[in-house]
Amino acid sequence: MRLLPLIAATYFMVSGGPYGLEDIIGKAGYGRALLLLLAVPLVWSLPTSLMVGELASALPEEGGYYCWVRRALGGFWGFQEAWLSMAASVFDMAIYPVIFVLYLGRIEPAWTAGSRATLWALAVVVVCALWNLWGAAVVGEGSVAMFCVLLSPFVVLVVAGLGKAMAARGGAEVGGVTGWGALWHPVAAPDMAGAVSVALWNYMGWDNASTVAQEVEAPQRNYPRAMLTAAGLVALTYVLPLSAVALAGIPADQFSTGAWTDAARTLVGPWLALAVVIGGTINGFGMFNALMLSYTRVPYALAVEGLLPKVVARKTKTGVPWVSVGLCSVAWALALGMSFERLISIDLVLYGAALLLEFVALVVLRVREPGLVRPFRIPGGVWVAVGVGVFPTLLIGFALWAARSERLGPFSALGFAGVVALAGPAVYFVARQRRGLAETA
Repeated sequence: MRLLPLIAATYFMVSGGPYGLEDIIGKAGYGRALLLLLAVPLVWSLPTSLMVGELASALPEEGGYYCWVRRALGGFWGFQEAWLSMAASVFDMAIYPVIFVLYLGRIEPAWTAGSRATLWALAVVVVCALWNLWGAAVVGEGSVAMFCVLLSPFVVLVVAGLGKAMAARGGAEVGGVTGWGALWHPVAAPDMAGAVSVALWNYMGWDNASTVAQEVEAPQRNYPRAMLTAAGLVALTYVLPLSAVALAGIPADQFSTGAWTDAARTLVGPWLALAVVIGGTINGFGMFNALMLSYTRVPYALAVEGLLPKVVARKTKTGVPWVSVGLCSVAWALALGMSFERLISIDLVLYGAALLLEFVALVVLRVREPGLVRPFRIPGGVWVAVGVGVFPTLLIGFALWAARSERLGPFSALGFAGVVALAGPAVYFVARQRRGLAETA
């Protein structure tokens, strides 16, 4: 995979376009949503992409973040990193087929009525699994094409929204307020905690591309460049559409999942609404496809280490771990049907814990292996490396606090995620025992 496909794949692993921002706008209003989308890249995306850039260029190994934590903290914590990441993936990957089905239903509701919605979601899983069997390069090149098709309706939407704002001399009226003042028109029932959680989710996943390091051309050079370029693209494709619809006078209260379609119909017409809907299906499909490339390399790396059955390490002639692709696809299919908010809450808790281990690995490797060749290095010494992780840690703490109110049966999302995380050590010792028996057999 070359640089441009790596940037496109990273973009889909993190963002996939403005889809998903609707709930931030509806929960916080335009002005606060804009502040969140400008602040989160600085305190969340930039530190994380810098950390990934340094570690991925220093240790470009298949398995990515699992290998970093294992080298820095040992086998036990390396396994916990893999366990938390794969557990998070179960809930993360269930979101994208749901987005695909939601937008498909806006084309023709009868297509996704009843059990058909589940069948469409399962079709996304199956098609992406088959696509991934062609290899990382094919997934990356497909991501470039989907990136262009997905964002083209939003280019028209931004031009139309800004054009309407200019025609109204600085912005259309919202709630009796015009111009930039309309950004601060309040929503009826603000939910800032929910808005922050969704914003973090929309900016997370910078470490995912690291797991395919051995399938990337010149990883020491291309990973840092891909991380920083993708970070800028994500922020730009979030901020511009939000500003355009705000200045065009569309009330923030009208925004919830899927509302970009209505905004496109209002500003331009049915044809752009249809284009946005098609882009929404590409969003769900493209993100699932790119993330499958990432997550399936983690069980493969564990199998190579003997912590999973050797059969999981089997590859195709093109180097794809096909057994891991199949097993992961089944696990993700079983999580389909959960609500968007519940999935995000659990995903954030588990992913956040794994991300903290990666920041710890960054610091430990700076202390223990100062001579490690780092083609890209965050400027400064150990304390700078510590400082890079401060704001992401605080935001993860906030996500833990916010998850306390989301329920999953008798558990809160936080409690359920805690149970899943605590199962990791038990699974590790079972895996170690199984590996020991296999070695002595």
